[in-house]
Amino acid sequence: MSGTTGPGSTSLGSTGSPAGGEPTTGRLVHDLTEQTRELVRGEVALAKAELGDTVKHVGIGAGLFGGAGLIALYGVGALVTAAIAGLAVVLDVWLAALIVGVVLLAVAGVAALLGKKQVTQATPAVPATQRGVQRDVATLKEGTHRG
Repeated sequence: MSGTTGPGSTSLGSTGSPAGGEPTTGRLVHDLTEQTRELVRGEVALAKAELGDTVKHVGIGAGLFGGAGLIALYGVGALVTAAIAGLAVVLDVWLAALIVGVVLLAVAGVAALLGKKQVTQATPAVPATQRGVQRDVATLKEGTHRG
């Protein structure tokens, strides 16, 4: 076999391109795979960053809701105690228990409002990632329609 190329063969350069300068199908598929991999990695990294803030707000909100529930439970217990004491003794003991119950329920209300505020700040979850994926899909669709 001599070093010449015949009319039916293709000589490849060092970059994986035929001698004419056009990249081979294999090279195009390899490039597409690499670019897709990088695109997916970038989108996943963006989603992780956005979800980190969301998870933080949801966690704080859930903790405040849990605290509000616990305080409300104590408030209900105090109100029940106030009702029992009110029936047993005409005025002094139940009035004190009623005041404590109302204060506990007021604290629970404030904690619930703070929890709601935290959960509200957590939405929408991943707007930049969503826009990026939509843009990528549109670009891919446009490329396939041209090809």
